[in-house]
Amino acid sequence: MKRNGYGALCGFCLALATCSGWASELRFCLRADPRTFDPLQVDDGASDTVRYLTGGVLMRLNRRTQQLQPELATAWTVNAAGNSITFTLRPNVRFSDGTPFAAEDVAYTVRRLMDPALHSPTGDAFRSGEGAVVERVLGRDRITIVFPHPVVGLDKLFDQVAMESARSPLKERAVLGPYFIAEYKPGQYLLLKKNSHYWKHDAQGNALPYIDTIRLEIEPNPDMEMLRLLRGQIDLIDAVDAAHYDQLAARAPKMAMDAGVSLDSEQVWFNQTPSSLLPAYKKAWFTSANFRRAISESIDRGAMARVVYRGHARAAVSWVSPANRYWFDSKLPPYPLDRRAALRLLAREGFSQRNGTLYDKEGHAVEFSVITNAGNTARERMATMMQQDLAAIGIRLNVVTLDFPSLIERITRSFNYEACLLGLVNNDLDPNSQMNVWLSSAETHQWNPAEKKPATAWEAEIDGLMRMQASTMDLKKRKQAIDRVQEIVRQQEPFLYLVNSDALVAVSPRLHNVEPVVLRPQVFWNIEWLWLSGGGGR
Repeated sequence: MKRNGYGALCGFCLALATCSGWASELRFCLRADPRTFDPLQVDDGASDTVRYLTGGVLMRLNRRTQQLQPELATAWTVNAAGNSITFTLRPNVRFSDGTPFAAEDVAYTVRRLMDPALHSPTGDAFRSGEGAVVERVLGRDRITIVFPHPVVGLDKLFDQVAMESARSPLKERAVLGPYFIAEYKPGQYLLLKKNSHYWKHDAQGNALPYIDTIRLEIEPNPDMEMLRLLRGQIDLIDAVDAAHYDQLAARAPKMAMDAGVSLDSEQVWFNQTPSSLLPAYKKAWFTSANFRRAISESIDRGAMARVVYRGHARAAVSWVSPANRYWFDSKLPPYPLDRRAALRLLAREGFSQRNGTLYDKEGHAVEFSVITNAGNTARERMATMMQQDLAAIGIRLNVVTLDFPSLIERITRSFNYEACLLGLVNNDLDPNSQMNVWLSSAETHQWNPAEKKPATAWEAEIDGLMRMQASTMDLKKRKQAIDRVQEIVRQQEPFLYLVNSDALVAVSPRLHNVEPVVLRPQVFWNIEWLWLSGGGGR
């Protein structure tokens, strides 16, 4: 038994997996079609999965050790000011179509990443201040990238930047990762094939990855997804809801794995976009901090963790998960459940109850809808519990479930919604990775995206704090800034954080070398080293 840097492998089993001649195919599900195959424009889970499996990065954050390890760059140096990074690239690497990889490709990728016209969510994390980014190609295998201001954790941010070719006619379809996109049938499946030009080999000289193809079935229904797993039609579920997890643990306990409290969150927010077609009185509700706090104080988060997640979750406290021990602000108290206090907050804004119904100062009964994605049982049940909680203070909440593409269209383009219940997947311990949420100018500033200037004083303060923490090398100052952002968010509640769920996964017994982790992806983070017993047969 020996360690390969990703996990332990049995030499005899490895020989079977690599020398038998079997064509192996890993199968698992995406909950929706990928929105993009451009790795620099990824802002949804399905696209992120494809990027992880196909994109080659300069360095990778090992999801188990949470340490950076070399990938396409064999070495890198960040200058003392924190605004420049120099990479030494791995020689003789080729894209999946055979096009050579060189420093010019890194320069091209960074130029696209930082182009304001692209609106790259990944690029937002590098924007610690105004000014141009300069790429200095020092040779075929060396490049320096200079940012106008210091960028904290600069090297770690490149974990999310998949390199693109400056010369390949395939554009973003030419990749440097272990797999490339071979076939796509929208609404049905996405087929990835092993990249024959992939640079990695194991200690015995065998080409990686071990698995030949990956079939990603488009399956929005988690009940069907679990049924497929139990029937042997798929091999893993990277994130399982608590109800399915308990059912699986009772039926096939070896297939159910709990990696512990995750960094992910579930939250509700109100549409505060000025251009939305909501009536003025509802815009007034949603832009009122007292209204948002009153809603928050009426929600029983503990019950959600117990009932919806069957104890496999914790009531949220902040936008930073308690699992993130350094960055979580431990001074923050739990969210209160105090409906009398909620009514007092509402009274300050002119709301009052009559015959069990809450009215605003203009006489409008308080009623609004929350949208969430259909098929997500946990979110649907949380929304139902919110209905009951808000009814206790006289508010009528309507729950609307939408297919995921329709939901995304409403919250990012048409803004035809009142409130939304959705989750945030967090792939990084460093809060700098959420610059694309907290900067008011960011596209994923969800309650009011892409503000030309901060709409409120508190958003302006958050902008300043996030930019400051992203441009100083002083860890103590960064911690103070992030704690202050957490305090502002608790005061203003642009997001109503509900729960932090456990990282629950499900894995077929024929999939080997699995080491579930808290960071996404939780099962296939070490995809090159996973292998299947029984080859491609079932």
